[in-house]
This record gives sequence, structure tokens and C-alpha cells, in this order.
Amino acid sequence: MVLPAAASARLPTRGSTTVEGHLNGQPFRAVLEPDGQKSHWLKVDRKLREAAGAEVGDTVVLEIRPAAEEMEAKVPADLRKALAGAPPAKALWKDITPVARRDWILWITSARKPETRARRVANACDMLASGKKRVCCFDRSGFYSKALGAPEAAESSPR
Repeated sequence: MVLPAAASARLPTRGSTTVEGHLNGQPFRAVLEPDGQKSHWLKVDRKLREAAGAEVGDTVVLEIRPAAEEMEAKVPADLRKALAGAPPAKALWKDITPVARRDWILWITSARKPETRARRVANACDMLASGKKRVCCFDRSGFYSKALGAPEAAESSPR
């Protein structure tokens, strides 16, 4: 679900951010991702959609606010393996913020080619080991690089 621009503009960042809220009255906590158009999108999984009594294509009531604490991102297997083999990088990884970890992960997973992703994993370990807490020159919003975007809506099945 892509957020209306006015709702997204009230969030603290154009990059990914954790929110709390309600979908059709059903409480949830999730990470909004940048859509590459200076807004955000929310992945509404089947469990939340069903709990909210919504079907694909329905109009829903969405209430959100920034969460008090950021959610931890799932570390991809290739990065987890590389960090395990690089103790200085792993030590800094544990010390940086959840937002910084999410930015590193997003930078790595936004690579389009497997060889680019592998190179980014290796570079991330090198940069972390040298004390670099943030990936530089990475457009967290996806607007300038067009590396990020909301997924295309799936075709809804007939009811």
C-alpha cells in the first residue's frame, strides 16, 4: 500500500522508518519503505490484511505514527556470513543503530546484479571494520538513484 504524499510528508525521514498504527482498527507495527517518489509504502501481509477484514483492492482506514523505537531489520544470510568472518566489522555492526543497520542492508539488497551485491557485502565489511558507521552516498529515499520503489500491485482475484 503506497501512502498518500501528505501522510508520508509528516514522517521523520524519506527513508525507511518504523511506525505503529491501525489498519481498519487492527493494531500493527511495521517498517515503511521508501517508494522512490518521496513517499513510503507499507507491506500489508496476509495476516494483517485478514485481521483487518480487508481484501486486495479494498479502501481501508490507515492510522499511523512514528514508533518510539525502530524495528530491527532481518540480516540477509550473505551479510550475516560475511560479518561472522570479519570480527571487527561484526563488533561495529552490533554497536550501530537499527536505522544504520537497515541502511546498510538496504544498500546491499538494492543491488540489481548478484556480483554488485557480493561486492557491496565485501565493501560493507571493509567499511565497518575501518570504523564507518553509515554507508555514504546512498540515497535512502530512492528518489535520485531510482534503486528503490514500491512493488507493483498484484491483480486481485474475483470475489
